[in-house]
Amino acid sequence: MTPTVFTLPDLGEGLTEAEILEWKVAVGDTVTTDQVIVEVETAKAAVDVPVPIAGTVAELFAEAGTVVDVGSPLISITTRNAAAERYREEERAGSGNVLVGYGTTQTRRSRRRAAPQSQATPTSRVRDEVPRVISPVVRRLAKDNGIDVAALSPTGSGGVVLRRDVEQAIAGVRPPEEPRATGELRIPIKGVRRAAADKLSRSRREIPDATTWVDVDATRLVKLRKRIEGADPEANVGMLALFAGICVAGLRRFPELNAYVDAERQEIVQLPHVHLGFAAQTDRGLVVPVVRDAHRMTLTELAAALAERTREARDGSLSPSDLTGGTFTLNNYGVFGVDGSTPIINHPEAAMLGVGRIADKPWGHRGKIKLRRVAQLSLTFDHRVCDGGVAGGFLRFVADCVENPELLVTRR
Repeated sequence: MTPTVFTLPDLGEGLTEAEILEWKVAVGDTVTTDQVIVEVETAKAAVDVPVPIAGTVAELFAEAGTVVDVGSPLISITTRNAAAERYREEERAGSGNVLVGYGTTQTRRSRRRAAPQSQATPTSRVRDEVPRVISPVVRRLAKDNGIDVAALSPTGSGGVVLRRDVEQAIAGVRPPEEPRATGELRIPIKGVRRAAADKLSRSRREIPDATTWVDVDATRLVKLRKRIEGADPEANVGMLALFAGICVAGLRRFPELNAYVDAERQEIVQLPHVHLGFAAQTDRGLVVPVVRDAHRMTLTELAAALAERTREARDGSLSPSDLTGGTFTLNNYGVFGVDGSTPIINHPEAAMLGVGRIADKPWGHRGKIKLRRVAQLSLTFDHRVCDGGVAGGFLRFVADCVENPELLVTRR
């Protein structure tokens, strides 16, 4: 029987490589059709990769921690000739039955979530009584921390040592994040962090950005949120949703900012739709989920979409397509307790609105100095796309909606 070699498939969204996080199988294991064999991490998300045919694992072409290019060999499976030939025929015919998507539903999880139990099926070979360590990630983790796996009590089915078994042993030896003896802690730039670094660096290199800002009295906006919450607690319209609605309304009036520069053709491309991105902090780093067609949504619908994207970002279930295609980004850095910032534009977009914390400050109101709920807004924009007049006009419109939120409600 000749092994059939499967390569790392095209994971979409222009992704060209992925890092092997954890193999779910080992050489000699029996696999079934659509069984998840490996977890990889792209620049966008963690992805479980299934295998399209049943058989026996003949070879793994890359170890955990290795970055593999799309199209490079990933795994080989020995199977019945008929099954292998059917796969090759379908692949040649362009049926789409490649390694990912062979009649399966992909599940995406955060790399930091607890690793699941191995799905490897025991082989017919006689095993020793020593606990089995199937995952190369677990093997390396134990080796790097001086853990003797033979001394562990495995919690995986079939006597398999899991990541949590090793981590518990590490915790009993020393703090899990103890720095090196030299005092240095080296953190690899890869995965989501690497993608963000590349995008931010490219933005700084290519976009001549400028920032303008204004302080606003958000007292009435805060009161509006409370009234909406009191009238319909299930609507879940928070401050992020209100600012998102204001952004969408502003982009209707100033479409120059809902655009990008096509550098190759030397053209400014204005877009008819608003795909609103928003910055979200997660265990895997900063990500920017995208709410598509935000311009078609009511305020309640927009709030629901933002809540869903936030939940998916935090549990790591966002797909690569959920993190691309934005036309304008909203960054609510006020949740970190800071007043202002000059955000870096999310390339290739033309602008980003930043919102600082809403805090009690002295403010001139109706001829008197009173404590009001004040926030700072900042707009960073691509100066190739528009001049200060357009940027200032957009920001002033946003500020007016914050100070007179009834404008927003009447426009929705």
